Formats: sequence, structure tokens, C-alpha cells
Amino acid sequence: MFKRAIHALDLPEHRGSSYPEPFRSRMGERIKRRLGDPFTLTQLGANLVQLSPGGQSALRHFHSHEDELVYLIEGELVLVTNAGEQAMTPGMCVGFPANTGDAHHLVNRSRATAIYLEIGSRAGADNGHYPDDDLCWLADGKGGMVACHKDGSRY
Repeated sequence: MFKRAIHALDLPEHRGSSYPEPFRSRMGERIKRRLGDPFTLTQLGANLVQLSPGGQSALRHFHSHEDELVYLIEGELVLVTNAGEQAMTPGMCVGFPANTGDAHHLVNRSRATAIYLEIGSRAGADNGHYPDDDLCWLADGKGGMVACHKDGSRY
């Protein structure tokens, strides 16, 4: 099926986070535009993300089945991984293979909004693990995810 090219900034904004509280309020102001959805992509997810000062991309996490890649377009971010912290500036990128246990996230400690592209595989059996918090996202067997405590009980 042929699709026309579109302008990313014309796509709907998705604000905030799907995390349950008390985690949602820790994310700060984050706006995502889902680039793959208008083209009905099923194997690749891509988001254009604006992260305001004080915001973070996610809780520090890793995926069981999904690879991730981040490319910083504008602004400055701090990458936090198991190895520590690293400053990221425009043009830098970082990737995370699935199931390595290398938990990561990005934090905007600057005074300006940062813009980055996040790309990931859309693995249906993926689970998200959060070593610093009592949270995990588990596949529900129906193509969705469920937020749970580490003991498996639902939020």
C-alpha cells in the first residue's frame, strides 16, 4: 500500500506517561509523536520526542525482547546506564540490545527542551524491567502490556 510522506510535527502529540503513580509524576513534561503509526508499521516503532528541562525519558529500564536506539537531534541530555552517566549532545546516538540487563534512561538536566528520535523493535512478547523501582511491564498475551509490581501483582 502506498503512503504519502507526512510532516512529523503534524502528527498527534502524546503527552505524559503510561506509568502508574507514583512513577508517572516523576517523568516531567514529555511529548511523543509516533512516527510509525500512520504507516501501520508492525515491526518497528519510532517516536519523535521532546523532553522539557527536568524531564526524563522513562524510569531506568531494559527490555527482554526489544532493541532500542536513540539519536539526539537538539539539546543536551544525560544518559544513565548501569555503567554510570554520560553527557549526550546533538548528533550522538546510543543503542541497547534486548535482554542485556543494561538499564538505561535519559534525563534533561539542562535549561532547554531536548529533541530526540527513539526507535525500537515492536516485539510482542517484550517485558520491561525496572531495577530501581517496584515496577515491571509484562506482556498480557493479547498484544498489550500490564503494569505490575515486581511480585507480579497488578497496579
